[in-house]
Amino acid sequence: MASDQNFVDYVVGQIQNAGEITAKKMFGEYALYADGKMVAVICDNKLFVKPTIAGRAFIGKVVESPPYKGAKHSFLIEEKVEDTAWLSELIRISAKELPAPKPKK
Repeated sequence: MASDQNFVDYVVGQIQNAGEITAKKMFGEYALYADGKMVAVICDNKLFVKPTIAGRAFIGKVVESPPYKGAKHSFLIEEKVEDTAWLSELIRISAKELPAPKPKK
């Protein structure tokens, strides 16, 4: 099931304070970028944040799940999607720890 554009727009609005946020459609789902780094994906109208050590410490009790069959586990964020300050901080923390994207050839 593809994600709904309204949900994607809502999540992007929730994390707009976490840097330059962009969403790119990929196979009916979406990748979320903060300052050019892929930090999360939205699949089936659920937010999955890439796992980091700092993100795990910030969340505390982490729920992990693969966003799609065959994918690595990510942090599944459900109820906290509504908390703008908390979610923005998680995205900032995660982006800081994630590597810069590899330059395209």
